[in-house]
Parts: sequence; C-alpha cells; structure tokens
Amino acid sequence: MTPTKSRGAWAGFCAAAVIMAAPTHAAPDASDPHAHHHAVVAATTRSTANYRVPDVQLVRDDGRTVKLDEEMNDGRPVVLAFIYTSCTTVCPLISHTLSQLQAKLGADSARVHLMSISIDPEQDNPARLHDYAKTFHAGPEWQHYTGTLAASQAAQRAFDVYRGNKMDHSPATLIRRTPGGDWVRIEGFATADELAAELPDFSSLRAAR
Repeated sequence: MTPTKSRGAWAGFCAAAVIMAAPTHAAPDASDPHAHHHAVVAATTRSTANYRVPDVQLVRDDGRTVKLDEEMNDGRPVVLAFIYTSCTTVCPLISHTLSQLQAKLGADSARVHLMSISIDPEQDNPARLHDYAKTFHAGPEWQHYTGTLAASQAAQRAFDVYRGNKMDHSPATLIRRTPGGDWVRIEGFATADELAAELPDFSSLRAAR
C-alpha cells in the first residue's frame, strides 16, 4: 500500500474491500499473502473488558517518545486500533473508518483521542506513519505510534490482538469512554456510527452547560 492515494481512490478501494470481505467459499489464493483476509465476514461482535495498559514507551508519528499509559490517560475517551502501513486489506478499512469518525465528530473531534499503533514497528518508522496518517487526513487528535518490536508486542498482548504474525491480524477496534473504565471491543469492521455510539454524547453535554 502506498501512502499517496487520494481520498477518492481510497473510497473506491474501501468499497471494493468491503465486497471482498463478504463470505465466500472460494479457496484462498496461496500466492496472495493477504488471501485469508478476503474471507473476513463484515458482521461485528461487541464485548467489554478491563485491559491493563502496559508500562511501555512508544514513538509518535511526530517523532516524540511518549509513555503509552500517559497518552491513554489524558482525560479524553480513547478509540484504539492496531495497523501497519504496508497492509492492503484490514488496515485501510479500519483507518478509513477512523477518518470517517473524525469527520463525524466535527468540532468535537479534539475531545476524543484516536490512536493507531503499528504492529510492524521495524518497518513503520515515524516518517512512514506520518505519511500514512496524511493519507487518511488524520487531524491532531489522531496519533499514530511505533517503537521497538518489544513495546509494540507488549501493547498488542495487553489488548489481546497479538497473533504472532502481522499477516494473521484481524479487524478489531477498542473504545474506552473514561480513564480507568472498561474497554468496549468491536471485532470485525465497525462503522463510524457504531464507534460514535460508544462515545459520550457531546451535543448533550454542551446543551447541559
């Protein structure tokens, strides 16, 4: 995947990828390393869990080294995804959905912390992540993270997304409304509306002031 496609091109790609995500009985193409992703079912499942944020340092796409627990505990709701920039199936769809969520939040987007952590940190340096973020029009409230392989894997294990091989990852998005609260885990390709429904109703909060 190259980080230079236009939004229109990505929209077309994502539409095609959704079609590929429909159930199929065709045998996987052994020559395609992403073939097993093409049979992912689009339906989502929702569960809750109380994950413990690991004490690790990551590097943001702006080059700054940060502590993961501090990034996640700045007082805002968190929407978390795990991606890698060379992924051509699951990750573009998840990132496209986060871009839609960012747009849907509008003026309230700064009140939610969107976080994407690379599961391929040896390839995804800050500059590469920065270019990837620009592809999906990430605003300042949406940060992308890399770091050492050990730190990335510690984060993956903490949130139960580690699968041993980046090619075996599956779509999952995690949402936490308040620091210290439970996480909502949505397996599958969640929509921006599904993610927004898990966040506080900021319009009601404004009206109550």
